[in-house]
Amino acid sequence: MIRSVRLRWWMIGLVTLGTILNYLARSSLSVVAPTLTQQFDMTTEQYSYVVLAFQGAYTIMQPIAGMVLDALGGRLGLALFACGWALSNMGHAFATGWQGLAFFRGLLGGAEAAAMPAGLKVVAEWFPAKERTVATGWFNMGTSVGNMIAPPLVTFCIIAWGWQSAFLVTGGISLFWALLWYGQYRAPRDHPNLTEEERAAIREGREESEPVEKASWRSIFSTRRFWSIAVPRFLAEPAWQTFNFFIPLYLVAVWHLDLKQIALWAWLPFVAADLGSLAGGYLAPLLIRRLGVSVLTSRQLIVTLGAVLMIGPASIGLAGSPGMAILLFCVGGFAHQMLSGALLTLSADIFPASAVGRVTGMAGSAGWIGGMLFTFAIGQSADAFGYDPLFAALAALDLLGAAILWILLGTRRSQGVGNREAKA
Repeated sequence: MIRSVRLRWWMIGLVTLGTILNYLARSSLSVVAPTLTQQFDMTTEQYSYVVLAFQGAYTIMQPIAGMVLDALGGRLGLALFACGWALSNMGHAFATGWQGLAFFRGLLGGAEAAAMPAGLKVVAEWFPAKERTVATGWFNMGTSVGNMIAPPLVTFCIIAWGWQSAFLVTGGISLFWALLWYGQYRAPRDHPNLTEEERAAIREGREESEPVEKASWRSIFSTRRFWSIAVPRFLAEPAWQTFNFFIPLYLVAVWHLDLKQIALWAWLPFVAADLGSLAGGYLAPLLIRRLGVSVLTSRQLIVTLGAVLMIGPASIGLAGSPGMAILLFCVGGFAHQMLSGALLTLSADIFPASAVGRVTGMAGSAGWIGGMLFTFAIGQSADAFGYDPLFAALAALDLLGAAILWILLGTRRSQGVGNREAKA
């Protein structure tokens, strides 16, 4: 039997595995893309429409997914969404053109929209304030692990069994995880193995007196604190989506790498992203302990540091080799996941657990609107002007987002919707 003192870490381990498989499914297309552009005679603009189908559905569904998760609970809600993304990813194998890819990509985006709201809901339910960035860092690491696994696994499937198998294999694995999740996950109030000692540790730093009714849709949407999360996410998300969907195409278009070379190189930025997730997670409690800053200020400092490091990928136009370009992508992966984890955790810091699904979903929609707009810009300009100006723009957006976070969130302790800022 799992030791109860480690129960919350077992729960976040399940979330991390699910996030890995979620991103493995969505990242499969970017690895198959060079093959499919030839198979279906797709232009970069048409490929951007396929990506936009995913982004559009993901954007619309994030608040809805958050509402479903808050209503059904994380256990049943995420299991249903996981089955949905598994089946829709497998459906890609039956596409016969870019329009079919766009259709199944839209279904995938709608189902996968539940992953982040569900992960933050688990963090809010199972972790005290001082451990939230660490927990978020671990499950957010799954996003880059999924991207890291995709190039070698998908390339192997393409070479061994054809491009269709890449979608069937990556989707099929998620079906098994959905069953594992439903069988193993419970909220703290329902878990029979949770001791009073760990229950007390989970409640540390929380204020339970605020009524859940205060966290209504209107109160969430109208508070300045919500926009302090949503606007920086709108500005930060384009970087991660560009790394997810366009690194293989960039390597083919600019450096003329083949499929095997992409499998050799394209996973490295996501290893760096793993390190960024963990570094950001463990840096927050270190800042709180060593500098005496508040929980919220620690998040702001991490976002700012990540934004400054995004100057790395902004310099890709100066790279003299594919290896140097990959190295700068690695800096970008590290930087983005560092700041992304801090932004994600703010939902659990400011809002009560009963509202975290909705808050994360709405803020996520803001982020994905930014990602969609940037993808559209890539589709319209990459073939004509190249990728270099676009990568430079990503750093500018992150720096602007960090400045807005400081302006909207401020530096004083103040009350959010349903939760007061907790001191670790």
